[in-house]
Amino acid sequence: MEWTLWAGLVAGLLIAVVTVPVGVSGAVFLLPVHLSVLGVPSPAITPTNLLFNVVAGPGALWRYRRDGALRGDLARRLVAGTLPGVVMGAAIRVFALPGPGVFRLLIAALLLPLGLWLGMRTLAPARHRPAGAEPSPSALTALAVAVGVVGGVYGIGGGSLLGPILAARGLPMTRVAPAALAATFATSIAGAATYALLSLTTSGEVAPDWGLGLACGLGGLIGGYLGARLQPRLPETALRLLLATLATAIGALYAFQALV
Repeated sequence: MEWTLWAGLVAGLLIAVVTVPVGVSGAVFLLPVHLSVLGVPSPAITPTNLLFNVVAGPGALWRYRRDGALRGDLARRLVAGTLPGVVMGAAIRVFALPGPGVFRLLIAALLLPLGLWLGMRTLAPARHRPAGAEPSPSALTALAVAVGVVGGVYGIGGGSLLGPILAARGLPMTRVAPAALAATFATSIAGAATYALLSLTTSGEVAPDWGLGLACGLGGLIGGYLGARLQPRLPETALRLLLATLATAIGALYAFQALV
């Protein structure tokens, strides 16, 4: 048990340092560690991932707020849409998608095309890139609700999917990253609480692994602060390509595992 806690702490720290600069909490890439290395059962793996977001989020958000990067209403709009969606997603995960096989297919179907899309948009000639206009309030809310549902199933809170989508539309990473992390933090609180309540009324491994989730979150808290501090020093194109590469690699890995 002790080695798993230390492994979770180190994994959370390293992943957060790499992913926080592009608006991803790290839970989306911590998931393979939980599933394939640490052996967290399903569906408890999802609330354990959400618990990581809850503990890890304040480090990066505090740094972004200190730097003035959380100004504007983009974060508020994302939170308003993803909060109800993540609660619905948690219920779907417990009652309709408990098995790891379906879970792997869902991961691959989400991340592989999203990563490829973002990578192609980033490498396209400048005249073909989006102008960077923010979606309308109604479109942004509808997108956030849909992503919140998927995030509740997946255990990432929703912001980690909104980040790549908004980045692919051309919004600058300096706006996208803080807003996406804020949405992830808020919805992860709601999602983890929903799973905890569902564990009282359903059988099976539904409640989070509290010790492991807290250990990973502590690592993510430190790594997230460091990643947020690094972000202003990294070029925009490099950040976009990093996000695209991470999403594509994890999607391809789980597509392979689901099909063999």
